[in-house]
Amino acid sequence: MKDILEQLEEKRSRARLGGGQKRIDAQHAKGKLTARERIELLLDDDSFEEWDMFVEHRCADFGMAEKQIPGDGVVTGHGTINGRLIYVFSKDFTVFGGSLSATHAEKIVKIQKAALQNGAPVIGIFDAGGARIQEGVAALAGYADIFLQNTLASGVVPQISMIMGPCAGGDVYSPAITDFIFMVRDTSYMYVTGPDVVKTVTNEEVTHEELGGASVHAKKSGVVDGAFENDLEALVQLRRLVDFLPLSNREPAPVRSTQDAIDRCEASLDTLIPANPNQPYDMKELIEKIVDEGDFFEISPEHAPNIVVGFARLEGQSVGIVANQPMSLAGVLDIDASRKAGRFVRFCDAFNIPLVTLVDVPGFLPGTKQEYGGLIKHGAKLLFAYAEATVPKLTVITRKAYGGAYDVMSSKHLRGDVNYAWPTAEIAVMGASGAAEIIHRADLGDEEKMAEHVAEYEGRFTNPFIAASRGYIDDVIMPRNTRRRLIQALRTLKHKDLENPWKKHDNIPL
Repeated sequence: MKDILEQLEEKRSRARLGGGQKRIDAQHAKGKLTARERIELLLDDDSFEEWDMFVEHRCADFGMAEKQIPGDGVVTGHGTINGRLIYVFSKDFTVFGGSLSATHAEKIVKIQKAALQNGAPVIGIFDAGGARIQEGVAALAGYADIFLQNTLASGVVPQISMIMGPCAGGDVYSPAITDFIFMVRDTSYMYVTGPDVVKTVTNEEVTHEELGGASVHAKKSGVVDGAFENDLEALVQLRRLVDFLPLSNREPAPVRSTQDAIDRCEASLDTLIPANPNQPYDMKELIEKIVDEGDFFEISPEHAPNIVVGFARLEGQSVGIVANQPMSLAGVLDIDASRKAGRFVRFCDAFNIPLVTLVDVPGFLPGTKQEYGGLIKHGAKLLFAYAEATVPKLTVITRKAYGGAYDVMSSKHLRGDVNYAWPTAEIAVMGASGAAEIIHRADLGDEEKMAEHVAEYEGRFTNPFIAASRGYIDDVIMPRNTRRRLIQALRTLKHKDLENPWKKHDNIPL
């Protein structure tokens, strides 16, 4: 028996070494952790239970029969984050460059199915060079098997992808289906085709970083939801994010105890809105002053900064925050902002996370670039997401709510549950100057008359009271009391029960 136990431990030690110490040292030299080190940092101490440690590939072509390494390039299993069950796979670049084989894919699919069955999130850590060429179509079939499970799990359990090295070819599509994607700066990149292929096909010369680095995807393309400075920061922040989320769509998000008083009054909010309606202010200041302990986990902070989305808590309960940002493009809605916020709203609705919407929006961004880019359909995505959502929806209009953008931003007309406005709110078809110029076109040359018309329009429409008189706003509240009023409203919606008409699935304007 002793010999057998020693053999087992020897096999385990060999499997834990992956591609060997030399390749582990090379991984460390690049500033990257190994697959198992990443899992150890991500999960609670001693909670990881590894599956399929001894699995090896079945390929016999191109001399692969002589190259067998236990685990076959991916570490899979389950553990806990703050005591809650999490399934995880971590690609091991030290083994065949983390490339995907048929057995490698089977290991991933196995934990995907377990997560779906048992109602727990799946976290994928990517550091790999794509499909294993020696296996040909068998590797491609493995990718499709993973994609199918990603799709079936969408909206059932949270799926998060962390790109911590190369992620190319077929490897990119699994993260693309998941709920959130994060990258590590300087050591990770994502693209469908690499620089060599790009040069051959289009004659463009581009580096790995320029083509698919973290700065590109976190800011320009919006493919990823954030970028971190190194492996350690990425894993610590990933733990923080998971703590806001439910295990599945069948369970509520965790409620965390807080010492932050429910009736905390923030007098500084009474002067947050500048006297000049064209002067910006930082919406993040408002968010941090009303949520529990100022704790706000922002999603996609660099992409479409004219809208802010992320997770926070009110009275310990997780909420999704969507807010126009006057500091960027005056908080206007454009293609990128609509897509970013629309996807976030749909995630929150899928996982029963209440939505808090903070509105200061002058409208949709005009121009040929936006119209040619499909602003109509992209803007409709955000509208569709809010209209479809059945979770509790709380809205506060702080300043501007103009035109169709007023409707889109979780208005009462899209089944907003509780809609508040600050006294500084301006709810109208458009700003007073523009409205006066259209209504009183004949007086455009007379500055005195136009000033009177602008003042008249401001008095009649650019305030919250016309909307309140029609019941479109439930109350005009003091800014300092925003936190207390939101928490009280959230309490009333604790048992909200609303269902949409039965359908196989909707047809969101993609």
